[in-house]
Amino acid sequence: MTAPTSTIARWHEVVRTGDAGALAALLADDAVFHSPIVHAPQLGKALTQMYLMGAFHVFVNDTFRYVREVVGARDAALEFECTIDGIHVNGVDLIAWNDDGLIVSFKVMVRPLKAIELIHQKMRALLAPRP
Repeated sequence: MTAPTSTIARWHEVVRTGDAGALAALLADDAVFHSPIVHAPQLGKALTQMYLMGAFHVFVNDTFRYVREVVGARDAALEFECTIDGIHVNGVDLIAWNDDGLIVSFKVMVRPLKAIELIHQKMRALLAPRP
């Protein structure tokens, strides 16, 4: 089994660099992404990567930071804060990984309501199908 700190350390490096290749290498083929906005789980590595890369574009700026971590043997809760368009965003990334240290589940929870509305608008614009 991969040590929990290894998976989380790799995650922090992906967030720091925004490296899509490193993200792909960290996701299991059967990864599932749970969005704070989309009601259905997004199944598979490709969709999980697409949503996470979109989230990097929306959330990760010079104000983004993790403020607390609770790490278990195969899962972690990482609380984050940032400011987007003048709105303070507070949220939690719930991450679970398999024996190989690959992420199998990624759930994002966000507050307050104004932040959810803003993120919904930005993610929709970013991920909407192009004609």
